[in-house]
Parts: sequence; C-alpha cells; structure tokens
Amino acid sequence: MKTPYHALRVWVRMLWVFCLLPSSVYAQEAKDSIHGDVQHLDAVTVTARRMPAKISSATSVQVFRKEDLKNLGLQNMGDAVKRFAGTNVRDYGGIGGIKTVSVRNLGAAHTAVSYDGVAISNTQAGQIDIGRFSLDNVSTLSLAIGHDDNMLQSARLFASAGVLNIETEKPRFEDGQKRFTQIQMRGGSFGYFTPSLRHWQALGERTRLSVDANYQRADGEYPFELKNGQLITEEKRINTDIESVQGEANLFHTFQDDSELNVKTYYFHSQRGLPGAVILYNKESDERLWDDNFFAQARYKKVFNPQWTLQAQGKYNYSWNKYEDTGAEYVGGKQTDTNRQKEYYLSASVLYQPVKGWSLSLSQDGFINKLHTNGTNSPEPTRYSSLTALNIRYQQNRWKVSGTLVGTYITEEVKAGNTPEDRKRLSPTLSASWQPWEGEQLFLRAMYKNTFRVPTFSDLYYLRVGNTNLKPEKATEYTVGITWSGTPFSFTDFVSLTIDGYYNQVNDKIIAFPSTYVWKMQNYGEVNISGIDVTMATAIPLGRRLNLNVSGNYSWQKALDITNKEAKNYKHQLPYTPEHNGNISATLEMPWVNVGYTVNIVGKRYYLAQNIPANEIDGYNEHTATLWREFDLKRYKFRLQAEIINLTDAQYDIIKYYPMPGRSWRITGTLIF
Repeated sequence: MKTPYHALRVWVRMLWVFCLLPSSVYAQEAKDSIHGDVQHLDAVTVTARRMPAKISSATSVQVFRKEDLKNLGLQNMGDAVKRFAGTNVRDYGGIGGIKTVSVRNLGAAHTAVSYDGVAISNTQAGQIDIGRFSLDNVSTLSLAIGHDDNMLQSARLFASAGVLNIETEKPRFEDGQKRFTQIQMRGGSFGYFTPSLRHWQALGERTRLSVDANYQRADGEYPFELKNGQLITEEKRINTDIESVQGEANLFHTFQDDSELNVKTYYFHSQRGLPGAVILYNKESDERLWDDNFFAQARYKKVFNPQWTLQAQGKYNYSWNKYEDTGAEYVGGKQTDTNRQKEYYLSASVLYQPVKGWSLSLSQDGFINKLHTNGTNSPEPTRYSSLTALNIRYQQNRWKVSGTLVGTYITEEVKAGNTPEDRKRLSPTLSASWQPWEGEQLFLRAMYKNTFRVPTFSDLYYLRVGNTNLKPEKATEYTVGITWSGTPFSFTDFVSLTIDGYYNQVNDKIIAFPSTYVWKMQNYGEVNISGIDVTMATAIPLGRRLNLNVSGNYSWQKALDITNKEAKNYKHQLPYTPEHNGNISATLEMPWVNVGYTVNIVGKRYYLAQNIPANEIDGYNEHTATLWREFDLKRYKFRLQAEIINLTDAQYDIIKYYPMPGRSWRITGTLIF
C-alpha cells in the first residue's frame, strides 16, 4: 500500500500559492481611487436584434441561449447537445435513458461538463449522464472544443479536450421588484408529467436568492416496430419508467468592495427502469437503477484592480447509486451493486494583465476522490489529484495568440490489491486567431491541444476485468478553421458561418480485451479521427413583428481504428460513428403565434468494429415542430407551448437494439408573477 505523502506535498504547495496570491495584490489595491462606495447608475433599456455570438475565439465555441432552448422544443439536455456540431450523444432510449456526450469521437471521459463554472465529476465511470440536468433554468449552454476564452476557469477545464458548459439563470429584477415566481406544468405522451417551481428573492441591495425545483415521472412505455428478418411486429417498450426529484438553491452576494460570492446547493434523486436490448423477440428487462446526488459549491471572485483578478472555488460532492437485476442466474435470485463516491475539491485562479495586450493566468486545482462498493474484497480506492494550468495570451490589433501548459500529478492508495503507479504529465495547448482585414468580421484560427484521461476506478478495479497497470489514454487535437459574420444581403440582419477542419489522434486507448480466461481492460487501441464541422446562422426580418431565424450545422467525420494491421476491422469506422450528420432549425416569430421547426439528420453507422452490411444501422431523420405564444395579463405573464416530437414517426435506434420513441407530443404552460 502506498502512502499519500507525495499528494500531501502537492496540497501544501497549492495552499501556499492560494494564500500568497491575495497578499501579493493588496499593495496594488491601495492605488484604486474608487473603493468601498457603490456607484448607482440610472437604468437604460436598449432594444436591438440579436446578433450572433462572438466568432473571434481561437477555438470552436458554440452557444445556445435560453430562448433558443425553449423555442426549438428541445426535450432534455441530450437533445440540445445533439445540435452542436462535432458531438456524439449516446442515448439508450426513453425519457429516463442515460445520455452521454463525446466531442469529435474522443470519448465521453475526455469531455468535461461544467455546471456554473465548476466541473462535475464521476471518477468511477468517467462519464457524466447529462440527461439528469434540466433545461428549464439554463441561461446559456455552450460547447468549447479545446477551451474557451475564459482565462479564470479551473485547471480541470483547461485539461479537458472539450467542455460542455451549463450556465443557469441569475436573478434579475425590473422596475424595483424584489421577487419573481414562475410555475410551470408540462405533460405529454407516455405518462410524462413534470411540474416545476422557480422563485427569485432579493434579500437586500447586495444579496439575491434563487430556488428551482422540479418533479418528473413517466411510464415511458412507447410503441415501436420490432424487425425479425422479414417479419415486422408492433411491440411496446417496457421497464422504461422514471421518477425523479431535482432541486437547487443559489445565493448571490456582492460585497462592499464589489467582490462576488456565489453559493450553490444541488440535490437529485431518481429511480428508473433500465430498458434492455431488444433482441429477436426478447424485450424483457428487470434491471433497476437508483441515483442520489448532492453537492455544494462556492465561487468567489475579486477584481483588485485592472491588473489583478482572483477567483477561488470549492466543492463537496456525494453520489450514491444502486443497480439491481433479478434473474435465476443469480444466487438468491437477485444481484445488487451499490456504489458511493465522495469528492473534495478546491481551485484557485489568478489573472494578471501587466500591460495592454498581455494576459497571464495561473490555476491550481486539488481534489480527493473516494469510492466504496459493496463487492467482496473491495479495494476502497482513494485518489489524490493536483492540476496546475499556466495560460499566457497576447492580443494586439488583429492577432490573438494563446498558450496553455497543464501539469498533472495523481497518486492513489487502496485498502486491498495492487496500487497503480503515480501519474505525472505536462499537456500543452497552443491556439491563434488572425483577422486579415480590419473592420471585416473574418477570422482564421488554428489550435493544437494535447490531453489525456486517467483510467477510471472501474477501469482499474472492477472485479476481475480491472487492470491497475493501465496507462492514461492520450489524445492530440489539430484544428484549423475560418469564421465570418456580416450582412451580405440587404434582407438579412446578419449571416454567420464557421468551418473547422480537424485531425485527432488517440493512443493507448483503453478497451476491454479478451485474455486467457476472462476479459481484461488493456491499453490496446489507436484511433485516427479526421473531420469537418460547419455551422451557419442568419436572421431575416420579414415585416413588422415578423422575423425568421435559421441556424444549422453539418459534420463529416472519419474515425478509423488503426490498432492492428492484421485485424479485420483495420481502418474501419468506429462503432456508432456516422460519417455524415447535421441539423437545421428555424423559428418564425409572429404577432399571433410563433413557430419552430427542427430536423436532426444522422447517417448510417455500424454497431460493431467491422464495417460490413450485417453490422449496419440505418440512418434517420427526426423532425420536431413547436408552437408557442406569450400572453401579458397585467401583473402576470403566461406562456403556452405545444410540441410534436418525431413528427414523421421515424423508427430508429441510436444504440443497436435500443429502439427510440416514435411520434409523441408535449404541452407546457408557464405562469410568471
């Protein structure tokens, strides 16, 4: 057994840096002539057409705003993320089905999910079920491939190949109001029912409170077509029920020196059936899953002066899940697995801007992860991690150049079995953006990024499959692109276009590989991924109070397995990777009613390693139509929205043998007062 001595030294260094940073800038703060007094300015209302998101970033950043998410009739977080170019969302079907996201086929474990600036973790499995996050209180949903322009983010986000960033709404009040309440009722096909409540409260001039809560239930028993050779039968999906409760409370406080403190507590509980694979005529499934997750996080930000800014974050996360399967093959007729994870996390970031054009930031993260399982001889692993990110940016005239170096040190201890070696690595990133002509919103950009993902607890310790000798999975990203925005036509408000070509390499890919008697996790795979992502958006005014907004994206991708030249699947497309996919969305705003329409298009895929006709999954098109209208009732506002999902009743699988729902409907009523 290994002692955590090295990790303790890292933690001491991190704490030392964290303590010294504020003291190093207090002398600068004294020079600030405005300190302590709050400056009140008169409110100004500006009305304008929405312009596209800033496209000068040196990396690919795609953004959905609150109105986009509502108006397009998106059912859940997975549906929203599918509409980002370069993403691959695995969906096992049903309202409660697990949904994970991978960026440009690097794997879900390479994609970080940030919730209000703090990373969400799952050290056991390495991937986040984004389906458990509600869209109702989301202000912006963005996807950064590489990382975005925020230099004060944590080292954990700098270290990831891509970041899905979920930002929730902050309380805002108009006309002297001190409270805001929203009640929402949503119902639909397959027994779907979700009531939710949101309340904002001003607790003083400098303190605001927000509370969000929702309940969801559905039986999920949707019909589908079962094909067995030439025979097609009508069946009904079973064991797809879900019941969940989610709630969070946020406290926002601004101090006398204008520093900010945000505190969040979050709780999620669900119990759901896990619909099994439908093979031949067997559609039975007895698997059940229970989830509990609680976390509390805090973020503090202080701008000392134009040169120095400090941000500190802390988080405690507790998650518990129970998996249960009933069957005669188990002793006692039932198999029950329980897992409990804990994480303790601290992060400190400092931004220094010495002269115009130059910015430097240093982020230091430290976290401890623990896992307890009910299995015999459970290793009870504890992981100590330290991440340091140094970021330097130069921006002058039409150039923006940024470089990042992430240092990682990880050590572990276990109560039983072998302990893996310590992991140490430096991971560089370099990105650049150039505007060829001043005044023209045309930018050329390029990025190189090197990342790696550490084996999960399941990879290392799960029963006899785990392998403590695993090396980290390494990924390298190369991207070049062009972005443009302008008004080439008199009948449009704007047109924006981005085109990115990329080439990724994944080495030491961790896969389950058959050994002498059992399967074993091994560093065996090597993958080359090349592709093109294209996004487009425009807004067209059609008349007084008539506006058309159109957006879309297209991805072409070749993700080839080059592990073994002698293998039958050498240079074959990776499973569940379509070569072509994309979507297009349009919203028509009218005085009487607003209309939204989206089409999601996915090409054929293969569900096994060999690209042969027997392993092919057909492509599909999924159409969604939305109608909504808002009513102003003096003291109240009311919004009514109706949606038809999968309008053409397409029958398709995202994961083979896991049929997705056909046509369904949903109605939402929202009352604001």
